[in-house]
Amino acid sequence: MKLKNLFLTLSLTVAGMAALNTQAAEPEFTFKLHHFLTPLSATHQKMMVPWADKVMAESHGRIKIDIYPAMQLGGKPPQLFDQARKGVADIVWTVGGYTPGRFPKAGAFELPFMPASAEATSMALQEYAETEMQDELSDVHLLAIHTHAPGALHSRTKLIKNAADMEGLKMRAPNKAMAEAFGIMGGSPVFMPVPALPSALSKGVVDVAVMPFEVVNPLKIQQLAPNHTEIKGERGLYTQFFLFAMNKKAYEQLPADLQKVIDNNSGIDEARRLGHEMDLAELPGYAASHAENNPFYTLTPEETANWKRMMQPVTDDWIADMTDDGKDGAALYQKTVNLITKYEKVVSGS
Repeated sequence: MKLKNLFLTLSLTVAGMAALNTQAAEPEFTFKLHHFLTPLSATHQKMMVPWADKVMAESHGRIKIDIYPAMQLGGKPPQLFDQARKGVADIVWTVGGYTPGRFPKAGAFELPFMPASAEATSMALQEYAETEMQDELSDVHLLAIHTHAPGALHSRTKLIKNAADMEGLKMRAPNKAMAEAFGIMGGSPVFMPVPALPSALSKGVVDVAVMPFEVVNPLKIQQLAPNHTEIKGERGLYTQFFLFAMNKKAYEQLPADLQKVIDNNSGIDEARRLGHEMDLAELPGYAASHAENNPFYTLTPEETANWKRMMQPVTDDWIADMTDDGKDGAALYQKTVNLITKYEKVVSGS
């Protein structure tokens, strides 16, 4: 009996040491993940880090992801997609709208008053990308595509309560569609990546930061632009889309079992997770703004309807431009609407 127990103890010890050695072994593949937000951002802490940890765990340490936030590998945010395409970085997370005209079909999701929650809209966009955007994304291996929660207006000087309040204000435009929309409303659109906003607001280069609450606290927007206007209802004012993409050669070099690990952490489930985290990430921004006793304003239903009417030419122009480019713009627009409605029901459980 003692001999049997001794043998069992030795067996467990050897097995434990083998497992420890497996975990401590050098990874077979190490990939660089590059993005433009700070290490304090929800994107970094709640989206990128858990993804990297999960991939490492599920590959039993054979894949390691080193994350480089805040453009630590060099370049500017609009260059991130090309960094993945060329292999400067193995994996990137970036804003699709930072390169206007490169992903025209995805522009349907950036039209005024299109988005629902980030979770539902992201699932809709993932299905749309897999069925409609293969040509636009052929240079990379797509991990997921998603959106943020509907954005708000954060003004340096005053609450924006109606269209007339935008007259002459320098509005940070998050994408091409909203630049056109704010121009129609009398604003002066200024296109710039989110990380440039603190400096631009402090110097008066921009009067209104147009962005979700998700990035308010990491960039201290609640102190620089303390007047917050929200647009609520069935659909938010706007969103923009994000690409989580991998260099094709980096993916293709993996053996089939490790490709499966990446695949299991990609696609519509990953888009849903990222969108859900974006929705949750709104809360700290609200809390930080309320902690400053900042004024908030929600557009009235009547004024919201007025904004929709004024911004309708943006949608009409997008449909016409897509049609002129040989695509069925009206069908793509309707598909976008239908997919968002479909996934709203999935998320709500109805």
